[in-house]
Parts: sequence; C-alpha cells; structure tokens
Amino acid sequence: MGIGGSAGVALEGVRASVAALSALEKEDAFLASGAHAGAGVDVGVGVDVLQRRYEVRLARLEAASRLEAQLAAMKARDAAEAVEFQQAMTPPDASVQDRTYAYVSVVEEVAGVLTISSAAAGALVDQSRRICLFPPVFEALSAGSLSWQHAKIIADETDGLDAAGAAGLVAHFFDPAAANPARGAAPGELLPSRFRAKVRGWRERHHPDSIEKRHAKGAADRRMEYVPDRDGMAWISLYLPGDTACAIWNRTTATARGLQGPTEERTLTQLRPDIAASLLVGTGQVAGERSSGTTAATASTTAMGKVPTPRADVLVTVPVFSLLGATDEPAVLDGFGPIPASMARRLVADGAESFYRVLVDPRDGSPLEIGRKNYRLTETIKRWIRMRDTKCTFPGCTNRTPDNETDHLQAWQRGGTTNVSNLAQLCPKHHRLKHHSQWTPDPATKNEPPGWTSPTGRHYKPEHPDPEPSHWPQWRGPEWMSAAYHSGGARRLAGGPPDFHYMAHSPGEDALLRCLHSTS
Repeated sequence: MGIGGSAGVALEGVRASVAALSALEKEDAFLASGAHAGAGVDVGVGVDVLQRRYEVRLARLEAASRLEAQLAAMKARDAAEAVEFQQAMTPPDASVQDRTYAYVSVVEEVAGVLTISSAAAGALVDQSRRICLFPPVFEALSAGSLSWQHAKIIADETDGLDAAGAAGLVAHFFDPAAANPARGAAPGELLPSRFRAKVRGWRERHHPDSIEKRHAKGAADRRMEYVPDRDGMAWISLYLPGDTACAIWNRTTATARGLQGPTEERTLTQLRPDIAASLLVGTGQVAGERSSGTTAATASTTAMGKVPTPRADVLVTVPVFSLLGATDEPAVLDGFGPIPASMARRLVADGAESFYRVLVDPRDGSPLEIGRKNYRLTETIKRWIRMRDTKCTFPGCTNRTPDNETDHLQAWQRGGTTNVSNLAQLCPKHHRLKHHSQWTPDPATKNEPPGWTSPTGRHYKPEHPDPEPSHWPQWRGPEWMSAAYHSGGARRLAGGPPDFHYMAHSPGEDALLRCLHSTS
C-alpha cells in the first residue's frame, strides 16, 4: 500500500499530540491553583488568567481533534493490513468461496475487537482500504489535518470511479501541483458537509458516465418511505429529482415566512412540516393548528390559499454551451448541487419564475450574466454576491442564500464602500455576531468571499466555489470564443486581421455571441 512511512508518522503524531495535551493540562492546573501569584511567577505581560484558561480549552479541543484523526489513521491502517495479511495466508489455489469466507472472518474479528456490528465493521474495513489506497489522504489523516469524517467522504465519493478518476479527484483536493487544484480552505478546514458538496461537485463533472444517464437511473428509483418513531411521531422521506425536491423546500419555506408574524408562535422549522402536511393531506388549514382555542398558533389559522407566499428565488448556474444544447455539462442548482443539463434547460425555458438563470463563461468558469428583467443596481449587486458566496460566509455556516443578508464588511459609517469587494453574505445570526463580537472578516474580491479571524486570532480561509472552465463542443474550440459582436451579423475574431470575420452557423451560435457581447 505504500503507507508504512505514513503509519510511522501517525504514531509519532500521536505521541506529539499526547505530549501537547499533557503540557496544556499542567499549564491549566498551574493557573487554576493560583500558585503563580503566590510564587511571584510571571505568566506573561498583560495576560489575563481567565482569558488564558479559556484559550487553553480551545487549544486542548484542537489537540484532541488532531489526536482523534491520528488514531483513526492507525485504525484504518490496521484494518486494511489485517485484510492483506489474511489474503496472504490464504492458499493461492483457494476457491472463491474460501477467499470470501476468509474476508468475512476478518470483518467479524474487527467487529468483535471494536464491539461494533458486522455491518459497521464491514463499512470500516471497506473505507479503510480505500483511504489507504490514496497516500495523500492517509498522510493528511495521519498528520491530524483531516478528520475521519473527511477521509470517509473521499472513500465514499471515489467508489464507482475507475483508478484514473479516483486519482484525479484526490489530486484535485490534495495536490497543490495538480493541473487545476482546489482553491480556498483546505479539505480539513471545511465542514464535512461542505467538503462533501465540493467533492461531489467535482465527481459529477468528471464521472465517466454522464450525469444524464445516472439521473435517469436515479429517477427510476424514486420512492417514498415511512418510518414510525417514538413519542407518537414518524418520518416521511421522499427520494425525488433534485429540482422537484428543491421546489418543495423553497415553497414550504416561503409559505412559512408568509405565515410568520406577531401572533404566530411556531418557528420556521415547525412551520415547514405543518405546511407540507397540509398540502399533502389537503386539509385547507395549516397542520398543527386547532379549530378553536386561544393560543397564538390558533389565532393564525389561515386557509392555505389565502397565505401570501413570498418569492423563493433560486439561482441556476448554467454553462452557456449547456444552455444551448451543444454539451451536456452539468449545471448547478443553488442549495442542491450539480443537476443534469436537460433539467437546467427545462427550468429556465419553461417559465419557472422562481429560478434565476446564471450563465457561466466557458473560458474560465466565472459567472457571465444573470438573466432577469429587473436590473436595479442594488438587486444586481445582491445577486452577484449570491453567485460569488453561495452561502453565509462565516466559518462553518451552511445557511443558504434565501435567509442571508448582504452586509458591508467594513461598515458604511466607517468609510466602507458598496462594492463586491466590501460586501458578503451573512445569515442573520452571524450578521449580529459580527457587530457584537471581535470576529473580523477579511476583504473579499470579485471572485472570492472573505476569510475570517476569530477573537483568539485563529484565521479561517474562505470556502472557494471552485469554478472550472466549461466543456467545449467538439465542433468549436476556445479560440472561437474570442469573438466580438458586430452589427450586420458578422463577427470578427479578437486579435485577428481587420478584414477577417466569422459568420454564425446557427441561431444558437448567434445567440451566444450576442449574449457575450451584451455582457462585455
């Protein structure tokens, strides 16, 4: 496997992490005892003892997290190598059945040693073997810079990819020298859910089978599940095409906001299932409300048809060639992720008014324009920020665009300007925290959201959306996109002879050139 050296690094890392925890524990005990004051020991000029003990807690959490990752690396190595040793002990002429039972025996041994179920042990062994196939992932886990949750994401998302595809995915996220490395925060600095979203986005774009083919199979597997739960409750789950699921979520959220007011006691989280249940059961009344009584919830009883539903605008980012049908490159549905090009074309062509079309420039993958009738400057800036940030920019926050506010990074009253480099998305919670604490944002750029610095000086890099150049149709290349629009239907290649013009061969090509010209 080529992980022997890394395994040694993991063991050394464990020793270092244990030593760091021990030193922090001794320091805290010393500060707590007050011995430093009695002995006249200087703990540092201007150091507040309570502040330092607070910082020690954060440092111990950080060291413990690093230690957990290093121990997970050792467990992964041992689980993977246990299988290898068992296979080596199996006679070369053993039957397939004997080899299968030898593997099952290892899994059962692992289950017994760890006191976990056979299914959990099988998953651990499979994930461990995959992680150990990728030295950069195993090394990051051994160093404690990547958690086991992050490593499992790599194991999950490389499943089904061929060797070259899996190696390409790992190189993109772990090799700075790769042709197109991931930008922004490192894998271990992202929430696992956000890291999975980035990994899955890359996988969808580079999977050997088209997303159209895989989506067709997924749509055929759509289903509804019902699971009774305790306390008289139950779960209803729907496995649906992404655009349908997103539309359901957005409608229930928007309707819930319309119901909120001074007399409504239910939270947004409580209102969503009540509204969904009402729409499915067809009661004409928001589920959870009673027909009589004096509670605030009862006072807000309203027929669903009379509830004002705010717009729930969602961005659909579509490569221009995909929109024109020249390629089947995936689009991205805000709040969901990659979707088939056919789904995106349907959303923007069938008059789905709650979806904003965002065209992507095939030259560099950057947003090209927003297709909408309202071009007021304030709205344009807000939508540009939505495209750039995709969510609340505060470290670890996953709040998506409908709930977020466009905030000045440097306050207006302190000389901050209203432009994309001084604006960022913040959810209401983190907007308030920014103004009432020492959390400080970095400046943003046209294409990158801001990073943040905590009150204790820890810096968190921004999560970069990681755009890639679009796929080109076989019948055209990047040099063709250097065209500029001219009147009379003729197009002149930029940098070419003054008398050289290109005539569009189809309405789609002509529309594309007009689109690019209108946004230049």
